[in-house]
Amino acid sequence: MDDGKTRCFGSGKDFYAHYHDTEWGVPVHDDRHLFEMLILEGAQAGLSWETVLKKRAQYKRLFHDFDIARCAALTDAELEAILTDSGIVRNRLKVFSVRKNALAYQAIQTEYGSFDDYLWAYVDGQPIDNCPADWSEVPTSTPLSDLISKDLKKRGMSFVGSTIIYAYLQGVGVVNDHLADCWCRQT
Repeated sequence: MDDGKTRCFGSGKDFYAHYHDTEWGVPVHDDRHLFEMLILEGAQAGLSWETVLKKRAQYKRLFHDFDIARCAALTDAELEAILTDSGIVRNRLKVFSVRKNALAYQAIQTEYGSFDDYLWAYVDGQPIDNCPADWSEVPTSTPLSDLISKDLKKRGMSFVGSTIIYAYLQGVGVVNDHLADCWCRQT
């Protein structure tokens, strides 16, 4: 299944390669998608990203395609019902954090006009392009992820530690950590 392309991760035509080729490191400016990725990165804590990606469709179904207002309005009973679904990571704190984070997310949208404006202001609207030669040069956290993590926690969010936030920044293209020899860097 190898297609001969050099990637940071994933090979050939597997779903992980598809995520790498079409999403990872691509700048995102859509608030719904930014929320989706924030929730999925939080769900990934302690697990592999591949595990969460395989459960992504079920997360979308259960959390109303990550509609922020609908997630903020979820009741305890609805969240308890979601916890019974084996198609997601059934961790009580992670599931209940969806509502908690949606409420904080809405407050940020009100304050800044959009979450997009809030997030991208940290980098003056321009992605940080690290161009690492290999994975040993890719950090798991940075002063930027520390700063954003601290602010999101102050605003009441959960599962937004610095390592999670750095992975989030990579995933939504605020940080471009595609390796120097990755084919995505050539396009």
